Amino acid sequence: MASEELAKKLQSRFVAMEDTEPRPELSPARSTPREPEPDGGEEGSELSAKLHRRLDINDGAAVPRATRVFNPYTEFKEFSRRQIKDMEAMFRRYDTGKDGFIDLMELKLMMEKLGAPQTHLGLKNMIKEVDEDFDGKLSFREFLLIFRRAASGELQEESGLMALARLSEINVSTEGVMGAKDFFEAKAQALSQGSKFEAEIREEKEEQKRQEEEKKQRQAAFKQLQSTFCS
Repeated sequence: MASEELAKKLQSRFVAMEDTEPRPELSPARSTPREPEPDGGEEGSELSAKLHRRLDINDGAAVPRATRVFNPYTEFKEFSRRQIKDMEAMFRRYDTGKDGFIDLMELKLMMEKLGAPQTHLGLKNMIKEVDEDFDGKLSFREFLLIFRRAASGELQEESGLMALARLSEINVSTEGVMGAKDFFEAKAQALSQGSKFEAEIREEKEEQKRQEEEKKQRQAAFKQLQSTFCS
C-alpha cells in the first residue's frame, strides 16, 4: 500500500515538472544525482528509480551509463575481414528498414530470396535461437552468431539458421582457433591471426592506392586530350 502511494506521489511530481518550463535561475542543476527515497516494495523501487533518473536528466545531473562498443573484427576472430565484410553487406541488403536490425518480416523476405522459405513459427524460432537481448529481431552481432554456430557445428542440419548459413554463398569455414584440432595447432593459428589481419588491411590500402592512381591517370589523359582540341 505504501509503495502505491509513493508511486502516485512521484508520478504527480514527474507530470508537474514536465508541464513546467525549466528556470535555471530558480532551479540550478545539482552537482550530484538525487538520492532515492525509501519505498515499501520492489515495484515502487523500480518506478522510483526511473522517475529519479528522468528528474536527474532534466536537471543535468544524470550519470552517463556505460555503452558496449561492438567490434566484429576483434570479437569474431575466427572469420577473416573479407568474410565479415561479406556478412555485413548481406545484413544491410536485407535490412530494408535501415534501422540496424533484421526483423521478422525482413527475415521472411531473406529466406524467400535464398530459396528456403519458412513458416511464421519457423522464423520466430530462428530469431529466438540467437536473440540474446530478447528484442525479437536480429542485430548484426546476432547475425554473425549464426555463422559462428554454423562453422562450429552447433546448428541442426535441418534448421532454418543452417539453411541461411549454407545458402548465403559466404564461406564460413573456420580459420582461427575454433577450427583447430589440438592445442598446438590452435596456438599457432592464434599467433598468425594478427599478421593475417594486418595483411588484409595492407591489401585494402594498396587497392585504394591503385584506384586513386588510375583515377589520376584518367584525369591527366582527359586534360591532355582537352588541350589538344583547344589548341
